[in-house]
Amino acid sequence: MATTFYAELIPDPNGGFVVSFPDVPEAITGSGTRAEALEMAADALTVALLGRLDDGRSLPEPETKSKSLVPVTVPAQFAAKIALIEAFRAAQATDPGMSQSDLARRLDVDHKEIRRRLDPNHKTKLPALEETLKALGKRLIIRVEDAA
Repeated sequence: MATTFYAELIPDPNGGFVVSFPDVPEAITGSGTRAEALEMAADALTVALLGRLDDGRSLPEPETKSKSLVPVTVPAQFAAKIALIEAFRAAQATDPGMSQSDLARRLDVDHKEIRRRLDPNHKTKLPALEETLKALGKRLIIRVEDAA
């Protein structure tokens, strides 16, 4: 699961920058300064990836790299949500009988709670995401890197 993609920053003739992602073409944004444009890029990337999941589509893998492109990473909270949704879909692929109700029973929570946890548009607290990933046989690992 990838949550870092490479963005192209194009100077806007009217000022500022336009940001696009070759591997996620629906993620387009821009702003007045380079720093603001990159901040907006993380938001646009998050919205695009969660939108794909909400539509039932799979996520792309970052394939386009070059020295002229800038890495942009989805914020950690959303990366964990993306990981959970992908883990649940993978569990369903290997066990077609796996349902949200089955997962709710594993965690001894109400089915509605699982539906919220798997909803790309619902904000779920990190401990709940970790608990659900664990029930799916996964663990969440967080890594800190130097900022670009």
